[in-house]
Amino acid sequence: MALLANHKKNLRWAWVLVASLWSGVQACASQQSEWPAGGGFGEQYFSPLEQINEQSVERLGLAWEYDTSVQRGRVQRGMQATPVMHDGVLFTSGPWGVVHAVQAATGKEVWRFDPQLDGAWGRKTCCDVSNRGVALADGKVYVGQLDGYLVSLDERTGQVLWKVDTLIDRGRAYTLNGAPQVAGDVVVIGNAGAEFGVRGYVTAYDLKTGQQRWRFFTVPGDPKNGYEHPELEMAAKTWSKDTLWESGGGGTVWDSMVYDPQLNLLYVGVGNGSPHPAWLRSPEQTDNLFLSSILAINPDTGRLVWYYQTTPGDSWDFTATQPMVLAELTIDNAPVPVLMQAPKNGFYYVLDRRNGKLLSAEKYVTATWAERVDLASGRPVKSPQGDYSQGPKLIYPSPLGGHNWMPMAFSPATGLAYIPVIDVAMVFSMEANWKHEKNTMDWGSSYLPFFALPQQALAQLTANQPTPRFEEYLMAWDPLRQKEVWRAPNSGLWNGGTLATAGNLVFQGTTDGHLRAYRATDGKLLKDIHVGTGIMAAPMSYEVDGQQYIAVLAGYGGLPGSQLMPGAAAYDHSNRGRLLAFKLDGGPTPLPEPLPAPILNPLPPRTEASTQAIQEGGRLFALNCNRCHGGGLGPARSNYPDLFNMPLGMHMAFEPIVLGGILADGGMASFADVLKVEQVQQIHAYLIDTAYRQRAGEAIAPSVRGH
Repeated sequence: MALLANHKKNLRWAWVLVASLWSGVQACASQQSEWPAGGGFGEQYFSPLEQINEQSVERLGLAWEYDTSVQRGRVQRGMQATPVMHDGVLFTSGPWGVVHAVQAATGKEVWRFDPQLDGAWGRKTCCDVSNRGVALADGKVYVGQLDGYLVSLDERTGQVLWKVDTLIDRGRAYTLNGAPQVAGDVVVIGNAGAEFGVRGYVTAYDLKTGQQRWRFFTVPGDPKNGYEHPELEMAAKTWSKDTLWESGGGGTVWDSMVYDPQLNLLYVGVGNGSPHPAWLRSPEQTDNLFLSSILAINPDTGRLVWYYQTTPGDSWDFTATQPMVLAELTIDNAPVPVLMQAPKNGFYYVLDRRNGKLLSAEKYVTATWAERVDLASGRPVKSPQGDYSQGPKLIYPSPLGGHNWMPMAFSPATGLAYIPVIDVAMVFSMEANWKHEKNTMDWGSSYLPFFALPQQALAQLTANQPTPRFEEYLMAWDPLRQKEVWRAPNSGLWNGGTLATAGNLVFQGTTDGHLRAYRATDGKLLKDIHVGTGIMAAPMSYEVDGQQYIAVLAGYGGLPGSQLMPGAAAYDHSNRGRLLAFKLDGGPTPLPEPLPAPILNPLPPRTEASTQAIQEGGRLFALNCNRCHGGGLGPARSNYPDLFNMPLGMHMAFEPIVLGGILADGGMASFADVLKVEQVQQIHAYLIDTAYRQRAGEAIAPSVRGH
């Protein structure tokens, strides 16, 4: 952690004034029935409405549904945005950067904007083509397209007002999937692509014209090329002189920004390094600023005010891009404006958002990479268990994080945060013979679920370590006491974000297709609505004509491989996107159309490829294919074609598909710029060999990658 000298606002009266102004904004916000920003006020995902409450929620039923599905080819993509609502209209985004405007009371479409992107853009994504939302300001809707363009739309008509290219290098695999953030008179957007070896930054554009106002790079870049702004010279001192700058460095801002209008600060969460292990990208293993950090930036100037690094020298994909929450807590009998985050690394952070001072940090899930966070220095005390440079280690949390992008809620009424927790161990190891390869999954490390290991190997890795487990649950966390209050177990993987309301309720959607309402104070389940579609996004709430609604986007996708095991909603029913709105005394929720039972296709003749060629095919599959097509997990459906169960016709056309791009319109771009004919043949041999072994009952160990 560091505090820049030009930001010293520590007088007690200034604190009281800021707290008073913030409380006034809260009171004003509590009178509003709209939801003008993706996470509501301060990204708290809290609604002050209370018509739907712990007594009345049993009467909750469907008011209307709207089809938001966006299809390129036959693949149904995930829905990850939280809608915003203004003047009786809901605005939400879907895959690729499609925007829907619908009447909030009826679900009737007002307009729809589709950028009509080439499905081949999906090849450049780590974790699907999802989009996490829009921003509203001055009668305009702002959305980031997957292809890197930021677009301003007329709120009434959906007409394009301006469009600007945000990418600095179209020769690298940059994309956009996060929601823009309005901060004063600018709109700010980050980018994605760290897994492919890019350099992170955020850019601010004039709300009215789209003219670039400033750009802040989150990693310094090669010093021989100079520094784009003064903060980078300081950051460069925390990188090795032997840094592999050609790999980009990472640090992408693929999610999580929040603006504080009272302090006029924009808080930005920064992602992981590229490659993942610090000892590969920066051999001296220094902090590598500003990776895995929270930045406070003056949106008028683009200059840094303070920063706090959650994971110095990150080697575990422990991003700080998880949603941040602004709130006010009473500490030592005084109101303190705070920023709270539960990032991937497993610690819950409370910072004074005026100056970045660490107030507290405690483990909210199992975390073995570090013993604790030292409050005096603000730095984690790292554990030897986190060092996998010399051999595999079983480490908590996994690269999926203790908490991922799914928003957590904070209720000022209960003083509790509600976190969608992922509590799982994973085996971290070095990637054999790694070298930087442009526009491939440039990781340098491999991750294996503990349950894929033979018992003897697992016993060796778990000696003197917590019992390995794979659990997901909704957790209520007290930020003041830094203590769990209650938890509710969930099934599946990557259950949805949360919404808290003044009706003493917490809402969360699940992978298995349920929207559930819990009592906020003790976690008692009060309402369970089966919608039949997996939910990853966070719900929101609004009021029209005296009627309160709960709305949520449903549609599963974004998990590496998009593998759906039995029990997931998308295993049995169509995964088309749906915007669902609920109200008191609404009706039943219709289930989407059922899917036919999965069948096993006949296999082609067994390959005569050598063991070495098959192994190389497996390595190439992990680099280029695994993130979409999975790792041969057995009886699973997928949002993408299962390459281990292809029809014979796809086997015959394998090279024309992969190199010729004959299915590009369906989202399968040509890999001719990355793969040679011999390499495609090796991948094909690996697929056939794995399919035979899988059907023979052998355990196939998947490599889990991505966010």
